[in-house]
Amino acid sequence: MKSQMDLDFIKEKIRKFRDDRNWMQFHNPKNMAISISIEAAELLEHFQWRTLEQSVAHATEAKDEIGGEVADIAVYLIEFCDNTGIDLEQAILNKIERNAEKYPVDKFKNSARKYNES
Repeated sequence: MKSQMDLDFIKEKIRKFRDDRNWMQFHNPKNMAISISIEAAELLEHFQWRTLEQSVAHATEAKDEIGGEVADIAVYLIEFCDNTGIDLEQAILNKIERNAEKYPVDKFKNSARKYNES
């Protein structure tokens, strides 16, 4: 059985990798936000021009490559939060709570509409 992700362990691994290369000087919030966006675009490239069915098949066939892109996004996001003092876990929990208020189950179940659309 797979264990739960240890975010503190991951942060320490990211810090060591970065600090061993003296890269903190380049990892300001602007550069980190840009890097997150670039990596997210690389993830999108896997699905560009594919039909829904093709994208589902590709997600299975290219799981390792796609996993690498997801990891790049996660590493930059975790480091961005670490460097800026954002508690990622709390930010996620807060966002889920706000979304639950904006999207109550009785009004939005089976619906993809936005909270401000009728």
